[in-house]
Amino acid sequence: MLVGRILTDGRLSARVKCDLTDNLTMKINAQLTNEPHYSQGMFNFDYKGKDFRSQLQLGNNAFYGGNYIQSVSPHLALGGEIFWLGHQRKSGVGFAARYNTDKMIAIGQFASTGIVSLSYVQKVSEKVSLASDFMYNHMSRDSTASVGYDYLLRQCRLRGRIDTNGCVAAYLEERLNMGVNFVLSAEIDHWKKDYKFGFGMTVGEL
Repeated sequence: MLVGRILTDGRLSARVKCDLTDNLTMKINAQLTNEPHYSQGMFNFDYKGKDFRSQLQLGNNAFYGGNYIQSVSPHLALGGEIFWLGHQRKSGVGFAARYNTDKMIAIGQFASTGIVSLSYVQKVSEKVSLASDFMYNHMSRDSTASVGYDYLLRQCRLRGRIDTNGCVAAYLEERLNMGVNFVLSAEIDHWKKDYKFGFGMTVGEL
């Protein structure tokens, strides 16, 4: 699978996914920009077991990371992660819990960097889902909350969100042909007077 997107400010992002085996998947994410030191690249290797998942991450600026999540019951999974950013000589450890049923998903995360994240997704119908999340940074004392929706139509998928920082975003993904999708995205930040628009093509199936 290959996904590419270019924004009006000149940023180019690309994502590649390749199944190496039935259980092992490689993902490549890249973002190129004209601003110095802001271009990024990341390699992910995901392994899916019978009741667990693990991931190894390698990125620029000497970034190394790994995570592991284990199902402890039919609805509950627990996991953890660790990372090292050699360029800044920073490290961190995180813990997560996920509870899901046929109608909802709840996730809680905590990291040693002082970040707490909570999210909740409710399936309203076969085509409509509503979501909310909350993030708190203990170091900076900043907090952000958002609400969003996911609406699945016959030929397209519409998603949107709004957060407490005054940022509104919408995403439209339309199916053009088997394995070919066209993507439109728009984001408006009212407080910062920042407006973005992007488009892309998705080739391949997820």
